[in-house]
Amino acid sequence: MAGSDVRSKRLTATGSAGVGPARIRQVQVKTTTGSPRVTFTDANGGSVVLDMDLDASDTHSVNIPDEGIRVSDIYISVFTACTSVTVFYS
Repeated sequence: MAGSDVRSKRLTATGSAGVGPARIRQVQVKTTTGSPRVTFTDANGGSVVLDMDLDASDTHSVNIPDEGIRVSDIYISVFTACTSVTVFYS
């Protein structure tokens, strides 16, 4: 999948990004106070593919190595103490 166009989707709550099959390449998260956490699953009810506890009141950029994380749909199942998540995918 090298050389594919990279797209982005901004999410502000749990649920599907609605992009279908994708590879998660990078995630940017803006957190608030408390104990920020974001969990991505392989579609709704699928296995956990990325689970992150983050520092409060900050902006985080997480690069995914190699070809990214392959999912049938990008789905956020846990979205705690965060303002937004921007997912870069191909």
